[in-house]
Amino acid sequence: MTDRPDEPTTGAEAQDLPEGEPTAAPSPEGGPAEGFGEAAGEAPAQTDVEEQVAGDAVAGDEPGTPEERPQDDEQSSLRNAIADLTNDLQRLQAEYANYRKRVDRDRQLVAETAAYKALTPVVEVLDTIDRAKEHGELEGGFKAVADQLERVVTAAGLVRFGEPGDAFDPTLHEALSHLGTDPEVEVTTVKHVAKGGYRLGERVVRAAQVLVVDPADA
Repeated sequence: MTDRPDEPTTGAEAQDLPEGEPTAAPSPEGGPAEGFGEAAGEAPAQTDVEEQVAGDAVAGDEPGTPEERPQDDEQSSLRNAIADLTNDLQRLQAEYANYRKRVDRDRQLVAETAAYKALTPVVEVLDTIDRAKEHGELEGGFKAVADQLERVVTAAGLVRFGEPGDAFDPTLHEALSHLGTDPEVEVTTVKHVAKGGYRLGERVVRAAQVLVVDPADA
């Protein structure tokens, strides 16, 4: 009897294999099969598309790229906003300074007006005191009261003016009469004071009532 080789019935041995080609057993460690060479274990080379993508990513990191422009615009907007706020603050400070000046000026004007109204009637009393001094009647207790009154009105800012020999000033003097000419004067001059003048600050409470003389060549 002729012996026949056993035919595989199951597993990989049952698969039809092309004649003339050797079979290779799989690698025990699951590695690449023998016969594919060293190229089988190498990573695939980088494609042109991948190189382009990598180049774009690197280019995007450079300064001045479109990705950084929004940040620059935001910083520029912040600088402009700060400059506008600074200008507004400076304008408000200037307006407030002007407001303070107006308030101080108005407050001073109100105070001067009140003092003017209060001191105007006192001027007639001061005229009486002056006449008493001229006649030597200012003595005793009356003199003490007169001196105290003069100190009070002086402290309030009331100033007396008008003396013989002053150059005549129509804003300060009221000429009651002209006494002729005087060769010793070069301009119209106060010769005699009938009533002294008073002013409060720059405001004339009452003009001095005077008698004047004119220069000889007038």
